[in-house]
Amino acid sequence: MILKSILTGMAGASGLLGLYFSILTVVSGWAFALSQFGSFWHFIVSLALGFGIQVGLFSYLRRAIRSHCASGSALAVSGTTSTAAMISCCAHYLTNVLPIVGVAGFVTLVAQYQVELFWFGLVSNAGGIIYVGNKVVQLSKI
Repeated sequence: MILKSILTGMAGASGLLGLYFSILTVVSGWAFALSQFGSFWHFIVSLALGFGIQVGLFSYLRRAIRSHCASGSALAVSGTTSTAAMISCCAHYLTNVLPIVGVAGFVTLVAQYQVELFWFGLVSNAGGIIYVGNKVVQLSKI
């Protein structure tokens, strides 16, 4: 059960990285995706690892109790935050594709706060890990 949970967590982290590279490649090209990863790799890898840990913990918890658990909502929220923070580093390039004033303004705002969004994603990851980890500890005491 532990090995399956570790593999599931690794798949979650890999999937998030794949989504990051896919979206950036579609929006701005492979070279740009690599350059942004080079600039922000410490945030991107940390977000992906945190998400993978959450997926692994949740997978373990789900397998252990064989029923639905409320921690899935925390996983979804922090996973979405992680993805948004990773993609935000290059969101201002969406203005090339979507030249709508409202969207351009939103993208500009996101681009200005990309590092803050990375930190918000990391804090959300930590919260999700603590929450799901606490549920695993509670289950082990039963």
